[in-house]
Amino acid sequence: MAGQAWADEVFETLKRLRISQVGYVPDAGQARLIARAEADPALRAIPLTTEEEGVGLATGAWLGGARAVLLMQSSGVGNCINMLTLAANCRAPLLMLVSMRGEWGEFNPWQVPMAQATERVLRAMSVIVHRAERAEEVAAMVEAAGRLAFSSRAQVAVLLSQRLLGAKVFVAEE
Repeated sequence: MAGQAWADEVFETLKRLRISQVGYVPDAGQARLIARAEADPALRAIPLTTEEEGVGLATGAWLGGARAVLLMQSSGVGNCINMLTLAANCRAPLLMLVSMRGEWGEFNPWQVPMAQATERVLRAMSVIVHRAERAEEVAAMVEAAGRLAFSSRAQVAVLLSQRLLGAKVFVAEE
């Protein structure tokens, strides 16, 4: 994986945004961010069995007066389509950080179709989409997306490009 120093900046940004719950499906692209959330006693890091649970988690957090963020891979966006209507209909803020697969140097052909559809699918569901390509832009983009989501009750996704994250490499056992 490429360096994830940007993850430390994003973590501090989430703290400034007063995020108290981090819902995630385990993901190597956001591993450092997930580890930081798990290690912080002020945050509740919640592993999910499937991505759409995160939409309910974030909506429930908001209804209870708290703020959440959902971390997932692009392949999980398809799992969330139906649940995105919950956030939209309830006008519940939803901040999603989506690590992209199926792009830059991808080894797994199964990741490619959803990668090509992720942004279009989110926009079709009226989610505001930002795309981070460079490490130096990620924290500011996440902060702007979070402010937009929580101040206007919008659903906002930041796509973390595979070029930013670094392509996974499959190594067969010898």
